[in-house]
Amino acid sequence: MFLLPLQFITVEAVRKGEAVVFCKGKRRSVFIVKALQRKLLKYAAEKKIKSGCIFITRTGKPVSRTNIWRDMKKLCKSANVNPDKVFPHNLRHLFARVFYGIEKDIAKLADILGHSSINTTRIYIISTGTEHRQRMENMRLVI
Repeated sequence: MFLLPLQFITVEAVRKGEAVVFCKGKRRSVFIVKALQRKLLKYAAEKKIKSGCIFITRTGKPVSRTNIWRDMKKLCKSANVNPDKVFPHNLRHLFARVFYGIEKDIAKLADILGHSSINTTRIYIISTGTEHRQRMENMRLVI
């Protein structure tokens, strides 16, 4: 998985449960889980979108990375979050950390992210010194 350009989230892809993207000479499949399928199809129906892109601007063009970036920066201000620290790519890192936190399988995560090397994937799940210290404290090795 990578930060999927929203033009690939079409009604047709959602019905299939998979968006297929060709990026950097590779064919990538992005799976759309059933719960998300239901929500996206409901959203499309409410917006009267029967085919094609689900996420479109008011002018009818597909929502772009720039649109997402701008909206994220606006949300930062209302949430009192430093906008200099927030980017669309952060969502990819968040997904990787949550997936790894649940599955603890770096090889599966590398496959999902489309990495050919697990070393690339490690960048997404690096823990901070604080996290390492807390884990060591929780081990209670000193009795």
